[in-house]
Amino acid sequence: MPDHAQAGPQAPLQVALLPVLRDNYLFVLHDGRQAAVVDPAVAPPAIAWLKQRDLELVAVLQTHHHSDHIGGTPGLLEEWPRAEVVAARSDRERIPFQTRGVADGDRFTLLGQPVEVLAVPGHTRAHIAFHLPLQGELFCGDTLFAAGCGRLFEGSPEQMHHSLGLLAALPETTRVWCAHEYTASNLRWAAAQQPGDGAIAERLAAVLRARAQDRPTIPSSIGEERRTNLFMRAADGQELAALRRSKNDWSD
Repeated sequence: MPDHAQAGPQAPLQVALLPVLRDNYLFVLHDGRQAAVVDPAVAPPAIAWLKQRDLELVAVLQTHHHSDHIGGTPGLLEEWPRAEVVAARSDRERIPFQTRGVADGDRFTLLGQPVEVLAVPGHTRAHIAFHLPLQGELFCGDTLFAAGCGRLFEGSPEQMHHSLGLLAALPETTRVWCAHEYTASNLRWAAAQQPGDGAIAERLAAVLRARAQDRPTIPSSIGEERRTNLFMRAADGQELAALRRSKNDWSD
């Protein structure tokens, strides 16, 4: 269960990626006995995966309120009613089943590992991310994508620019677990904007090879995003807004 106790020395948690719906991912962190699920769009694949491994669900982490991130939570709670649901305290109306409301800067312990909560608005007004600093894991929902960022449904370009700046400041080896498989499309668009950028071209080629073999392109890393994500490289909110408009209008 999440708690505020200090974490002692622990073996690293395992992270599993489960493709669901058309292009969503949900994530399972576990220590071989207990597990937490991040952003479950639907419940059945997560339930089956956990039960096949005899894992007890103790927590669900929600980055934001969209149905393709919280839709599976009620089903998981039917199977494991004692599991905590950790979500943005300011979004309780839209995530009413949360049992632990958190805000920017909060810290808690999950399966023996410390977790930091980062407020990263832009895609939605109350979007948060979960950072496991000792393991170097980031669960960022729809704020940061591999080679992209989320659409600005409720936030401003300035907010998104600030949020991406916070994430860019994490160690470059941090693994980025974003919730959608948009990488190929994002990089094709980026290559069209910057045709002479060798880092983008190289990453696109690698991603296309992976997708041709039906392999996920997630996780990325903060270092890779700094080098090849045009949104993360934007100088300010105005430049980010222009990039976002271009991507919104671009036909893959």
